[in-house]
Amino acid sequence: MFRAFVVLAALIGGTVVVAPAAQADPPYRYCKDAYADGNSNMTTDHPGYADHLDRDGDGIACEQK
Repeated sequence: MFRAFVVLAALIGGTVVVAPAAQADPPYRYCKDAYADGNSNMTTDHPGYADHLDRDGDGIACEQK
């Protein structure tokens, strides 16, 4: 049923937009938001990096082992 609706909407000219699951705007407020976007071990050149996410100050934020 849903697939038929999508096809019908496309034929009529409507736009069907499906948003990604998380996609928070970097830099992230919490590491859990970065993880939800598939980001971890972010270095200082990564757009999601922020000092408050780098707990040990080694230049890598939201570290996962």
